[in-house]
Amino acid sequence: MFDDVITIIFLVLAVVIFLRLRSVLGRRTGHERPPFDPYSSQERENGAGPATPGDDNVIPLPGQGTPQPGPAPATSSATLDKVAPEGSALNDALRQILSVDRSFDPQGFLQGARGAYEMIVSAFAAGDRKTLKNLLSKDVYEGFVAAISDRESRGETIESTFVGIDKADIVEAALKGSTAQVTVRFRSELISATRDRDGAIVDGDPNAVSDVTDIWTFARDTTSRDPNWRLVATESVE
Repeated sequence: MFDDVITIIFLVLAVVIFLRLRSVLGRRTGHERPPFDPYSSQERENGAGPATPGDDNVIPLPGQGTPQPGPAPATSSATLDKVAPEGSALNDALRQILSVDRSFDPQGFLQGARGAYEMIVSAFAAGDRKTLKNLLSKDVYEGFVAAISDRESRGETIESTFVGIDKADIVEAALKGSTAQVTVRFRSELISATRDRDGAIVDGDPNAVSDVTDIWTFARDTTSRDPNWRLVATESVE
């Protein structure tokens, strides 16, 4: 009888702990992510300008096939109008990209950009240079690695959880020569805490959800048969 009472007490405690954890974790995926744009932080420290397109390290975005020259099909134009109001400067810029790259699908691009965002911030939190090198342009990669090295030199580690992306919108686009550039604003929720070499928290809160806004620019050469886009610039909005 005594053993049964003890068992019941432990079961009740387990349920209570589970419910409290669930209230804190919410929709987390369990993957570690930083709560800020590391390249933007490095940029502020060094006084450097935004990254410029490189020639290597591309980000694959789903839904992008081999680009085809010629006017954009009507279906792409209809989809474009859902992303940017007809007659707006953004709509006009996206139409310019469509005029030279019939494979460009704004909605498919956004889906791929969301996936790239998660992969990149996850790799940064883990200090995974190998993964980052395959996802970033040269200049952006160097900025991310500099931030990781600086963190490691202080013996700091990031404990971060990606809650989710609330919204991702195309906010700017341009066709510069044969290079298409598309800028996306990501609004996400992250939980993060930075600990020093002794395990003490020096920044962030492991129990608080932070709203984060990042603005990232992707680019690709529309004359290339390579359908991948490069992450060429990042910015964090305070």
